[in-house]
Amino acid sequence: MKTNMAAEKNLTPLRHTLAHLLAAAVLDLYPDTLLTIGPAIDNGFYYDFEFKIPASEIDLAKLQKTMKKTFSSWKKFEHREVTADEAREIFKNNPYKLELIDEIVAKSRDTGEKITLYTAGKFTDLCRGGHLENPAEEIDADGFKLDRIAGAYWRGDEKNKMLTRIYGLAFENGAELDAYLIQQEEAKKRDHKKLGKELDLFTFSELVGAGLPLWTPKGTMLRDILDSYVWQLRQVYGYERVDIPHIAKKDLYEKSGHWDKFSDELFKINTRENHLFVMKPMNCPHHIQIFARKPWSYRELPVRYATSTKVYRDEQSGELAGLSRVRCITQDDAHVFCRENQVKEESEKIWNIIQTFYGSFGFTLQPRLSLHDPKNMGAYLGEESTWLKAEAELRELIASKGASAVEAVGEAAFYGPKIDFLAKDSIGREWQVATIQLDVNLPNRFELDCTNEKGERERIVMLHAAIMGSIERFLSVLIEHYAGNFPLWLSPVQVAVLPIMEKHVAYAEEIFNELKKHGIRAELDASDEGLGKKVRAAKVARIPYTLIIGDKEIEAKKITVENRELGNMGQLSSAEIIEKLTKEIADKK
Repeated sequence: MKTNMAAEKNLTPLRHTLAHLLAAAVLDLYPDTLLTIGPAIDNGFYYDFEFKIPASEIDLAKLQKTMKKTFSSWKKFEHREVTADEAREIFKNNPYKLELIDEIVAKSRDTGEKITLYTAGKFTDLCRGGHLENPAEEIDADGFKLDRIAGAYWRGDEKNKMLTRIYGLAFENGAELDAYLIQQEEAKKRDHKKLGKELDLFTFSELVGAGLPLWTPKGTMLRDILDSYVWQLRQVYGYERVDIPHIAKKDLYEKSGHWDKFSDELFKINTRENHLFVMKPMNCPHHIQIFARKPWSYRELPVRYATSTKVYRDEQSGELAGLSRVRCITQDDAHVFCRENQVKEESEKIWNIIQTFYGSFGFTLQPRLSLHDPKNMGAYLGEESTWLKAEAELRELIASKGASAVEAVGEAAFYGPKIDFLAKDSIGREWQVATIQLDVNLPNRFELDCTNEKGERERIVMLHAAIMGSIERFLSVLIEHYAGNFPLWLSPVQVAVLPIMEKHVAYAEEIFNELKKHGIRAELDASDEGLGKKVRAAKVARIPYTLIIGDKEIEAKKITVENRELGNMGQLSSAEIIEKLTKEIADKK
């Protein structure tokens, strides 16, 4: 996922304020419109509306002009609490606001939440707060821009009415907005959905279903290379492979706590015998059951299990996006079962794997410590004292690695705090990639113990360690990071062997077979096409090296070598080419 830059730069109040400003402008120009919700999001904001006119008639330029004219009169936001009946009277003609009011009332019994209205200028909206104190002085008129119009189902449910969503971009000033727009233009050229099709890596089928990518031979090769690399790094530290089914009884997720938190996001299966099974949304409960199969001595710990396998989540159709958000997620998942005094050493091993892996792609990592929200302990498993102790251990780990971390309150997993690693890609976008999660709550729920030195039962802890996290999402980042120009070690096809004419094919086949014998992924283009067309095809496929074979090459027993970035590298013997390529592959340059 992209990181929440709004939170890091404290742009959320600005973007939330601008969502209100957009709603006010819409009512000015289209007074019959019904307002729904409008949050701050990464890089901007949106607001969903039910217009009485077609979306094609909405004038974004006029709306933006109205917004810029309006905010100068917004000196402050006035806040007031109202009763449910007062709120219903105010919004009596808006079924969307009435539904939100009923929802607040239902939750207030547990949370104590009040119904609040916020007013700026002449505009009032149902809102929880979080705005600029003085919009007129704090908004840069050049720092925001209405971006586009899209359709969106109310509450993200395709059974509900389709609304009109207006997106806006928002930054501190015009310079930051301009920089973002330039970055977005470059991002369009690198769009993994476009490049994935051009490079023949993956496809989607309406018959299979949205959010369920199908991987071609080249795409599967790419996945396997990455997965094998992670496994190679894990083997150094004593991880063992395990294998688990794709389904489990509902009971497993009730015991783990996932059912209570995420039951709406789970795919469910009813058997002929009327048993309820679930397509696994994560792997940790399965790994726990493998660990729990027998008693353990402290001498046998740590135990490290790793699995690369798919998990399934019932994402909303409107939120699916290429490989970035899918319903079928491949995780390179691992769990370490250890004693508390082993947490630091085991976490350092995971940290080393993460650094080595991402260093191979040129990523510089920034850790972020994701913490629980003390104001919302109901969202987490376990006692707060347990959380504070676990968070202190992760702080100590970060300090021991000589790193500093942004602390993100409320971003922890529901069962434990975590270190998220953030990486900037080649055009400056920041992404959340790997994680190290410290979990004392699931071992408590499943009563995971070892026998300690005193012969007593001792509760253990778990570390959740995802390197790529989701292979699909990581590949979406990697494809765009490289713009499809994968380094030699990662390219599904590393070398294209191009005989100029039919009489050169026999020697080209010799070279091709020699490359394959040395584990180099090569393709032979023995078609009747001219050399120019063959070379262009290799460039479109972004193949790192092209070997050209004609009369001169056969006579000299050498091959003309062209590199994707460097161009013509002259003639080399087959032995020289193989030595050069195998070294470059091994070095992962």
